[in-house]
Amino acid sequence: MIQMKTELPQVFESFAEARQNGFLAMKKIKDSGTGVVGQFCTYTPQEIFTAAGLVCVGLCSTSDETIPAAEKILPSNLCPLIKSSYGFAITDKCPYMYFSDLVVGETTCDGKVKMYELLAKEKNVHILELPRRQDTLEAKALWRAELVRLKERVEKDFGVTITDDNLRDAIRRRNVERRLLKELYELSQLTPPPITGLRQLQILFGAQFKFDWHEKVAEIQRAIDSIRAAYEAGERPVSEAAPRILITGCPMGGVTEKVIKVIEEAGAVVVAFENCTGAKQMDRQCREEGDPLTNIADHYLQIGCSVMTPDNNRFELLERLCKQFQVDGVVEMTLQACHTYAVEAHSIKAFLQEKGMPYLQLETDYGTADIGQLSTRAGAFVEML
Repeated sequence: MIQMKTELPQVFESFAEARQNGFLAMKKIKDSGTGVVGQFCTYTPQEIFTAAGLVCVGLCSTSDETIPAAEKILPSNLCPLIKSSYGFAITDKCPYMYFSDLVVGETTCDGKVKMYELLAKEKNVHILELPRRQDTLEAKALWRAELVRLKERVEKDFGVTITDDNLRDAIRRRNVERRLLKELYELSQLTPPPITGLRQLQILFGAQFKFDWHEKVAEIQRAIDSIRAAYEAGERPVSEAAPRILITGCPMGGVTEKVIKVIEEAGAVVVAFENCTGAKQMDRQCREEGDPLTNIADHYLQIGCSVMTPDNNRFELLERLCKQFQVDGVVEMTLQACHTYAVEAHSIKAFLQEKGMPYLQLETDYGTADIGQLSTRAGAFVEML
């Protein structure tokens, strides 16, 4: 079994209050004897960790704060998400990375895979071998075998037994979360939408850092009820004339909120996110009847992402969201050096323009030096709409 880390890092006192609160919340979980699993990707099945009685938390960092530390080891022209994540690991500045007893990575990207090799010198790391196909029997068999291997690793490391009943209950719980978060973001189908895109993303992104399941679902339900009540009372935070934008592309949160801000400051409103934080992981329910591990494997393998070839599921979801949210234009946010999304952007643009949907690609990193350029391009796009 692994040796759990329960002490605070030496640099704790230098952290801002919000981050200190994150450390203290995680320390409280660890002091209760609960194990923590950190994950990087939407493909990683949370149900396995929930079934083991563990807390799972996202580790993809969205700040340039630790990139200088990471660049002492990693190349400067690497994806900022990878550099930031590794930087937080080696500087002990992220409470979720610091307190993770097991870190689960996946082979979505070559840069991540090589970073995980270095990370394994600092943390207890497990790698999931993700197929690049979604429609073959071989890919489905490989992915289910990988989840069996992950289940066995969790059982070994944490000294637990994960039963089928545990997994079924975890599927049910995760489905409740998906249903509520989908209900929340689908409120923006209204004209005008009841909340800004920035507010929507902050709720979706923040939900992954709520660790008590009952409190989490209750809080999401309160947010839904509050937004509905305000709208019915006549509150209109968004103009009815604002062009409606869907954002697709790389994972969003933290510093990449700058993309949403420049779009909405230009007079548009972001009504939907196809990215990992949004509809990509919340749109579908996991089957609850039958073999639970097969259901989990099948569910996660069908997530649409640029690492898949062909990536039909992403295209299908994009087209459906455009119709569902009455979208006027699509903005794709790609991170510098994220090659799969950068290459697929050409196909996404052609696909959308064939359907008469205006499209804009914005490439950025975790810095703020490009805000002026982003504002100019976003402003011109919105004005065209």
